Amino acid sequence: MAFFLEALFGGLMAGMLYSLVALGFVLIFKASGVFNFAQGAMVLFAALAMARFSEWIPGWLGNDSKVLANVLAFVIAGTCMFVLAWLIERLVLRHLVNQEGVTLLMATLGITYFLDGLGQTIFGSDIYKIDVGMPKDPVFLLDSVFEGGVMINLEDVYAACVAALLVVVLSLFFQKTSTGRALRAVADDHQAAQSIGIPLNRIWVIVWFVAGITALVAGIIWGSKMGVQFSLTTVALRALPVIILGGLTSVPGAIIGGLIIGVGEKLSEVYVGPMVGGGIEIWFAYVLALVFLLFRPQGLFGEKIIDRV
Repeated sequence: MAFFLEALFGGLMAGMLYSLVALGFVLIFKASGVFNFAQGAMVLFAALAMARFSEWIPGWLGNDSKVLANVLAFVIAGTCMFVLAWLIERLVLRHLVNQEGVTLLMATLGITYFLDGLGQTIFGSDIYKIDVGMPKDPVFLLDSVFEGGVMINLEDVYAACVAALLVVVLSLFFQKTSTGRALRAVADDHQAAQSIGIPLNRIWVIVWFVAGITALVAGIIWGSKMGVQFSLTTVALRALPVIILGGLTSVPGAIIGGLIIGVGEKLSEVYVGPMVGGGIEIWFAYVLALVFLLFRPQGLFGEKIIDRV
């Protein structure tokens, strides 16, 4: 039972991190109808900015305080994501208003390769570390219930708490603020939103900036666990089954989908993997996503689209 709980908890923690990346897809699609294939590149670019600035700032200031360096690095990296959002809107999106979805998708593919090259040019291509003070050592809980206790990774717990807090803040932002309601209106119909005075350009900058901050938080967590390297951009591929499962237009769906995928991967690898030779964790999420595409393509919480002709 203790082993099962360890696998279950590990799956939940991994699922929260998947959800954090998936949120970037959902946020941009909800507000602009654009499937942002550049989200993985945004995670990498933000993580590189955080890692490198946290290294450079102590030398600039002559101060060895790690906390100060991390805070300033987060602010600067967040500013970089705002500038990036503004440039994407100014140079790309405003010229593609009301274009076909495939056109916007190809634009985000171009943004992906541009960010990969820009990040390598500015920050280098080595493997960098991010140290924000999260504990690395595991702890053992429920010693009195199970022999040896249940091993829990505190870093995963901290990361899950940060991800959960961000999700709550974003949900409140979309539901309770006038800007959040404007974002939903823009997603429904660009021309109608403009006709009632909603500034489309400003809304797109806001939503890409929010997605950029989400990418920054995800990049910090993944970079703290694995180091910042260019393979980090592929983390977006791990989030694709999450948004298919939860629904491309649902913030809560991204969370529930991430938890289901995370737990399913861990438990299937532990209990089913030995019977099929292992490796099930790699493809489990995509098979589950394929099943949903066949029987419920809008996902668990997505909006069903009905076209009447």
